Amino acid sequence: MKSIVCALFTLFIISSGQSQGLLTKKNKFTHQDTLRGSITPEREWWDLTYYHLDIEVKPEEKFISGKNTIQYKVLKPHQVMQIDLQTPLQITKILQDGKELQVKHDGNAHFVTLINPQHIGAINNLTVFYEGQPKEAKRAPWDGGFSWKKDKNGKHFIATSCQGLGASVWWPNKDHMYDEVDSMLISVTNPKGLTNVSNGRLQKLVENENTVTSHWFVSNPINNYGVNVNIGDYTNFSEVYKGENGDLDMNYYVLKDNLKKAKEQFKDAPKMMEAFEYWFGPYPFYEDSFKLVEVPYLGMEHQSSVTYGNQYKDGYLGRDLSGTGWGLKFDFIIIHEAGHEWFANNITIKDIADMWIHEGFTSYSENLFLDYYYGKEAASDYVIGTRKNIQNDRPLIGTYDVNNEGSSDMYYKGANILHTLRQLIEDDEKWRQILRGLNSEFYHQTVTTKQIENYLSEHSGIDLTAFFNQYLRTTKIPTLEYSIKNGKLKYRWINAVENFKMPIQVDIDGKSEWLFPKAEWQSKKVTSEDFIIDRDFYVNVKKI
Repeated sequence: MKSIVCALFTLFIISSGQSQGLLTKKNKFTHQDTLRGSITPEREWWDLTYYHLDIEVKPEEKFISGKNTIQYKVLKPHQVMQIDLQTPLQITKILQDGKELQVKHDGNAHFVTLINPQHIGAINNLTVFYEGQPKEAKRAPWDGGFSWKKDKNGKHFIATSCQGLGASVWWPNKDHMYDEVDSMLISVTNPKGLTNVSNGRLQKLVENENTVTSHWFVSNPINNYGVNVNIGDYTNFSEVYKGENGDLDMNYYVLKDNLKKAKEQFKDAPKMMEAFEYWFGPYPFYEDSFKLVEVPYLGMEHQSSVTYGNQYKDGYLGRDLSGTGWGLKFDFIIIHEAGHEWFANNITIKDIADMWIHEGFTSYSENLFLDYYYGKEAASDYVIGTRKNIQNDRPLIGTYDVNNEGSSDMYYKGANILHTLRQLIEDDEKWRQILRGLNSEFYHQTVTTKQIENYLSEHSGIDLTAFFNQYLRTTKIPTLEYSIKNGKLKYRWINAVENFKMPIQVDIDGKSEWLFPKAEWQSKKVTSEDFIIDRDFYVNVKKI
């Protein structure tokens, strides 16, 4: 039964596709994995500054067509640029300064030979035209692509999702997370009678003969997989949240038949904003507003356009993933996916191998939401309850440069690592300032695991090198081995990496105190065999 629960958890919780970058039977990555996952010479010489994605969506044909204008700054001279677009979509032409450019196709990577010299510091642009029937998501959001659905009234209900698989599954771009575009205009044409909602703020609507075009502008840096299209028979309601940085527009787009339910369920949104601004600092995208948008799949963290499909239920589709009851105190998708606005959209990883930063911190945010409203004990109950979902099958960090994620344990093992780190720091206010400091220090930036590790070590005042090597880079859970005989407690760490010396809080003889175990045996006198490990530490215990 436990294995079934774990399998279901992995199936439902992972917010990113697992089909990309997978090992072959010979445990080797492919040429396409390298083209997708590495900073190739054809990527590194130019810096994204602006996109204008302009597409038409034809639901009856499950067909899209359009263009993406890519503006970039030249970092060093080069004449070949890599653009990514996945089959079955096809590039029809690429223009720069009115001239059609030669394109060499290598699977999903397309190498464009530029005619004009590329001078350092120059701001240039080119336009990629494309069309086709994009990959249809069979089980969104995990497999990625377009969801072509209909609502219960028979109207088209369409959405995109592409984390992991990559945004190039539906539009041409520089599909690597290290380089975020500075700003973006998203123009979507769809049949009249339907509304498109994308990221940022709506600039204008243009009525055509049989279609309508919406223009959405994103004024902040955005990662490619955070860009989305959502088309449906939407109605809208909104509120203004008085936040740390002033008035924040919070807009909600839901199917018309669900308006009453949404007005009740979405009360969790301002509650989320209050808790997360307390823990993480100001919402990172005031200029672009905050939106919840109903979609025909579970949900995703699309920046300033968080998608929602939790069936207007508390918990995860009505279930408590922690098994403690606390998981039914909030709508999982609202809290989790909105938490990604800080960890995934504000702080974004450079390489998908470090996805634990997105998912570990955001899963931990569920715990902090409970902490804010129900207290530390409730929060501890919840995060400790999620440990049953941890499989320890693979390390949390994947393989770099081949678009490969680590274990799905990045969610709740990640959360329990951070919960353990909070205990080591001891001072809750210091911990809160560290979390806020992360979002300030790395505001609108792409980062590596090492940068996050170094920041946490520096600002906690603790050398966390062995701590992170243990929990991120191995599947081993440190085990406190101990014995109590003749009034003497002996203890040491086993199943641990080199130099692992994490202190741990215990109850000895009914009193709480710290032990400082190492790999070597240590001992101390005790008056009884009353010995309890603090449950907030993610460790195993072995009595001998």
